[in-house]
Order: sequence, then C-alpha cells, then structure tokens
Amino acid sequence: MEENLQKAEDDEINLLDYLIVLAKHKKIIIYATLGLMIITAIYSLIVPPIYKGETKILPPQQSSSGMASQLLSQLGGAAGLVGGVVPMKSPNDLYIGLIKSNTVLDRIIDRFNLMSIYKARFRSEAREALLNNLKVTDDKKSSIITIGVEDKDPRRAADMANAFVEELRRLTKGLAVSEASQRRLFFEEQLEDAKKELVRSEEAMRGFQEKTGALQIEGQAKAVIESMAQLRAQIAAREVELRVMRTYSTENNPDVKKAEAAISGMRAELNKLEKRKGDGHDPLMPTGRMPEVGTEYIRKLRDLKFHETLYELLFKQYEAAKLDEGKDATVIQTFDKAEPPELRIKPKRTQMVMIAGVVGFFLSIFAAFFLEYMEKSSLNPENRERFNTLKGYIDLKKEYLKLQELIRRRSKERAL
Repeated sequence: MEENLQKAEDDEINLLDYLIVLAKHKKIIIYATLGLMIITAIYSLIVPPIYKGETKILPPQQSSSGMASQLLSQLGGAAGLVGGVVPMKSPNDLYIGLIKSNTVLDRIIDRFNLMSIYKARFRSEAREALLNNLKVTDDKKSSIITIGVEDKDPRRAADMANAFVEELRRLTKGLAVSEASQRRLFFEEQLEDAKKELVRSEEAMRGFQEKTGALQIEGQAKAVIESMAQLRAQIAAREVELRVMRTYSTENNPDVKKAEAAISGMRAELNKLEKRKGDGHDPLMPTGRMPEVGTEYIRKLRDLKFHETLYELLFKQYEAAKLDEGKDATVIQTFDKAEPPELRIKPKRTQMVMIAGVVGFFLSIFAAFFLEYMEKSSLNPENRERFNTLKGYIDLKKEYLKLQELIRRRSKERAL
C-alpha cells in the first residue's frame, strides 16, 4: 500500500516537472507557434490561387464485361496510346487510359500553348505538368467519369476540361471500339483488294478482245463457267466471313460450325460441276472440242465473273457492317459541362494556418524539453566532457583546416 502511494507521488512529481518545463519555456512555445502560423498565413496570401474546372461524362457501356480487354488486345499499334498493357477492371478504364494518352495530352498542350504557360523546355515536362493538374475519377457505381483540370486561370481550367472531352471523342472515332467497327475495317480492306483484282480482270478481258476479236462462246460452256465462278466467289466470301468470325469467336461457336458446313457443301457442289467436264481437271483447259482462242476467252471470262461476284458479296458484307457500326456508334455523353469556377480549391488558407499552428506547437514543446535537457546536461561534468568530444568530431571548420594543411604538405613533398 505504501509502495503504491509512493509511486503515485513520484508520478505526480514527474508531471509537475513537465509542467514546470513548459511554463519555463512558455515564450518559446508561444512565439514559435504564432510565428509559424503568421509565416504560413503570409505564404498562403502570396501563393496564387488555383481553380479547378470539372466536367462529367458517361461513356458507352459495352454489353459484354470482357469487351474492353478484347478491344485493347485488338487495337494493335493504337494500344501504345494508353501506355503499358494492364488488366482493366471495367470498360471505363479504357477511356481513362485514352484521356491520359500522349496523343490527347499533346493535342491539349498545342491547343492551349502549355509549353509556354508551364515554362517547359521539353514536351515530356509539359506532359508531366499537365498530368499533375489533370484529375480523372471513375464512379464505380454510376460509371460516370469526372474530368477535372487545375489551373491558375478559372476560364482556362474549364476550357481545358471541356477540351479533354472533345479530344477523347476525336480519338475514339479513329479506333475500332466495337465488334461491328472491327468487322467494317476488315471488310473494307478485303473490298479494296477485291476491287483492284476486278479492275485488273476487266482490263485483261478488254485487251484480249481487242487483240483476238473473240466476242462469243458456246452458251452451255458459258453457263457452266458462270456457275463455277459464282460458287468459287461464294466460297471465297464465306472463307473471309469465317476468318472474321474467328477473330472474336471460338471453334465451338455454332455460327462458326455452320459457316464451315456451308463452305464444305459449296465445295462439294463445285467438284460436281468440274467433274461434268471430263476427268476432274479444269474444264477450261484446251481440248479437242474447244478452239484455243475460245478457251482463253472463257478463262478470262471466268476470272472476270469470279472477281465481280466476289466484289458484290464483299460489298454487301461491308455495307451490313457499316449499318451495325452505326447502331453501336461510340457516343460519349456530357451532362455536366465545365464552367469557370467561382471559388478556388488551393490554397486552403484556414486549413494551412491550423496545421501550421499544430505543427509549431509540438515542435516548440520538443524544443523546450531539448533545451531543458541541454541545460541540465551542461551542469554534469561527465556530460560536459562528452559534449566537447562530440563538438570536436563535428567541427567542420577544424577538419577543413586539417585537410588544407595535409594538401599543402603533399604539394611540398612533390615539389622536392
């Protein structure tokens, strides 16, 4: 019982000792706290205000959760715009990556002359400064993307936020952002090749007719050749369609199997037509029943009909893909357009002064106890000797003079 009372008395004495130290150095605590608060208040008044312009957009939502990752893998060279390959959590991650891409950043930099405003020597410095001022957030519940831009000029902050939306729309127009647009691009390339081949066949036929004057062939042979040309063109078109389907479907897809079965059926029909002309070889090769000129004419007619039919089939597929692309067009909706903000977001003067007061208060308390410790330690002879030893080790001026003397001696020795 007596020990507990003695311990409580010691604790009370220690607490009183702390209060005595604080009271002894109260001026340091008060002046340091108030001084830091005043300096912070003056600094907050000198620092130029920063405004933030914000706009909110609703990007198109994909019907499939895996569409965004599939899109990124199929963008090819354009995937470099969104930086490294990273797993996306939602379709919105793709559009956030496009907003922060170098293509969009460079357009904003050139549009607002940010190289001069940010006083950047290199474009990479301007991009980094713009990214620091760009604040893009994604609301996972509503799928709304908020684009905010911080700037000293409130009008420019709002204009830059709206410009990011415009540049995002401009960028997405040139990218395949849906399955329909991917099919349209594929058929567009195939159609261009088919058109070139058709023009080449037409010119070959015209040259042959001008050279030989062959204008008619046997009607039955012509009908057979036309049927074979149409079948071959249909097979080629079906094969193109099958390659397109395989870019976004697996081999077990019912549509893929159906297309493969259709191609097999058409090939069997083509084999039947070819076998009607003898031993299964090309029926247009020279035989005793067909003059050499007629054979050459039919061969060129076959190529012409083949490319005509192929072009027509690919053109229909291309038009269908364009209609589908129009239905799935990328529409980025803006429902809160950025306007020049009236209030600044930085600096938050009251918050800065309060934080400075708290930091100054605790630092001054630490300084008060440190001074008290130094004062008591200086009265102890052992501690005084330790302080002198420590001071000798950290006396930079003395060490510098020793180093100069050593250099001077070595210089003399080398001279001798």
